[in-house]
Amino acid sequence: MDRLAENVLHFGRVLRTAGLPIGTDRLLLATQALEAGGLASRADFKAALAACLVDRPEHRPLFEQAFHVFWRDPDLLGRIMALLLPQAQARAATPPPPENRRLADALFPPRPAPPPRIEPVDVEARLDAGDRERLQRRDFDIMTAAEWDAARRALAALQPALARRLTRRHEPAPRGRIAWRAALRAEARRGPAPPPRERARTRPTPLVLLADISGSMGRYSRVLLQLAQGLLNPGPGLRERPAVEAFVFGTRLTRITRQLRGRDPDDALAAAAAAVPDWAGGTRIGHSLHAFNRDWARRVLAGGTATVLLVTDGLERRPDGNDAPDLAREAERLRLSCRELLWLNPLLRFDGFEPRAAGVQALLPQVSRHLPVHDLDSVGRLLDALAR
Repeated sequence: MDRLAENVLHFGRVLRTAGLPIGTDRLLLATQALEAGGLASRADFKAALAACLVDRPEHRPLFEQAFHVFWRDPDLLGRIMALLLPQAQARAATPPPPENRRLADALFPPRPAPPPRIEPVDVEARLDAGDRERLQRRDFDIMTAAEWDAARRALAALQPALARRLTRRHEPAPRGRIAWRAALRAEARRGPAPPPRERARTRPTPLVLLADISGSMGRYSRVLLQLAQGLLNPGPGLRERPAVEAFVFGTRLTRITRQLRGRDPDDALAAAAAAVPDWAGGTRIGHSLHAFNRDWARRVLAGGTATVLLVTDGLERRPDGNDAPDLAREAERLRLSCRELLWLNPLLRFDGFEPRAAGVQALLPQVSRHLPVHDLDSVGRLLDALAR
């Protein structure tokens, strides 16, 4: 049983490294549950571990993947009963499932490179700063796998803050106008006292994301979807969850807000991709904007107070060849329905960009601002604009 306890402890460390909140008490509880009768079958073994280590529904997919990879041995039960369970490191050559990169890093950590013979500290510091600066200006579409992972970690560490708008309601405050109703109630209960104060309550500006997921826009839209996922799952620095809606379009419009509410970024983006039938296909911008204006605008634009982020290169591909009049009409209708329409165009990374395409010419007069979105620097400038 000692070998089994060691491997359960190692399994718990893998889950903890992948992001699950697992403490020592849960590992002890799992060991006790297995001693009490969790070895009758593989299903009982898995159910006992899940009952002790998982307490949230959104953590179950990560547990399922980790269990499948970690306890892959087909003769697992016999080895457990014989107390001969091999260590998981012996099967490190087995490739991890691609659905969750954090789980892959936890199960198969990269081997550390051997230290160089000479390590001048001042030179290393300058190199690290240079690497970070290059990463900030590296185009998402030409990043290597390692650079893309570093960029995703940088995006996950961001805490985007949206500009706040005044509402008609008020909240208690140390300064502001006198709260007459509260003052009269307090005076009726306790007698004369300094009157309480109140101020207008504010809320984050609603944000609606319309992202083009055609073949040329895949990585750029994925960056904005990850930001939307972070806004839908605010960290401790945000006072409240902002109203965020996410839509993607290629040849049709698909709402993916529910999929992005998952707390795990990898699982949320994988669920969003699975829910979209036309990912990396063609582009029908005019048709998609028409569907949004017809079916969703009145429901998600919060009476014209929302900010809309339109992520596309403006290159329309339709069988009839030219859809500029319809696209211009739908873009104008969208602009009049929202507080601000920001067009995020990765083509602005080129110095010689000119609005010659029909789709670009139709969209450009209708947007509030035309901004680039191709590297971490441009994403940072976008977040600054949203915060203001």
